[in-house]
Amino acid sequence: MKQNLGEEYWLALARAPNLGPINLRHLLNHFGSPRGLFEAGHREWRTLHLRTDLRRYLQKPNWLAVEKDMCWLAQPGNHLLTLEHPNYPPLLREIYQPPPLLFVQGNCAILTTLQLAIVGTRRASREGIQTAQTFAQQLSLHGLTITSGMAYGIEGASLWGALLGSGKTIAVAARGLDRTYPSGHQTLAYQIAQTGALVSEFPPGTPVKRAHFLRRSRIVSGLTVGTLVIEAPTRSSALYTVRFAAEQGREVFAIPSSIHNPLAKGCHQLIKEGAKLVETLDDIFEELQIYRSFIH
Repeated sequence: MKQNLGEEYWLALARAPNLGPINLRHLLNHFGSPRGLFEAGHREWRTLHLRTDLRRYLQKPNWLAVEKDMCWLAQPGNHLLTLEHPNYPPLLREIYQPPPLLFVQGNCAILTTLQLAIVGTRRASREGIQTAQTFAQQLSLHGLTITSGMAYGIEGASLWGALLGSGKTIAVAARGLDRTYPSGHQTLAYQIAQTGALVSEFPPGTPVKRAHFLRRSRIVSGLTVGTLVIEAPTRSSALYTVRFAAEQGREVFAIPSSIHNPLAKGCHQLIKEGAKLVETLDDIFEELQIYRSFIH
């Protein structure tokens, strides 16, 4: 699975200052490859009106950090998928800002399987935890890979549920994969890496930042054919994933609850706005008939 096609230049580019996915893609289209960009030289960089800080970095990349990244990649089970890699998830490549790099720990092949995201509040009720675990377990046994962040509450419960089912599950991280966040999910992360995959667009050593959670949400929705919401207040950060899913043309599902349950207000609002109301697995499969050949 490992392919060293100028990986060191991709890694160096990933650490370039203030270079977002869109600008990076424009540069790659112009220069043909990360190596071509680094080797172009000042004259061509100035012709494209690249910022001074970026030109300085291209002249003197952080090769020490790249060497550490390469050491991480040399460890068993660790992989790097670039936009040009044949195993880069095709659904993710379709989104508006696909991450140029994906760091993967575990089974790379699982990223191209049919996936459903499950998200919800960190402060879930006991009923919500049980619902998330049961739905994830049953959906995984019916052929879907369960994808989520790795927060406490609904996300963690859905990942554990998938592990109890087929074991096919993906956790998208908001930091580098050299450490687990939150730290209380170290056992969960280890188990996921055995039968599924941990994924991040951030190089090893990257700490958690508030903005990273929003970027993670677009990857969770971008990898999947739909997002199922279980217990989300109206201001839940889980709803960011739903927003991205809608923008990306993916399905949105929501499980209702009591009208007196404040943790369900976000789900009820989504249903009012057109999300598919879910009571059973069949409600999900009914909307995913286009993918029926992939589902048991």
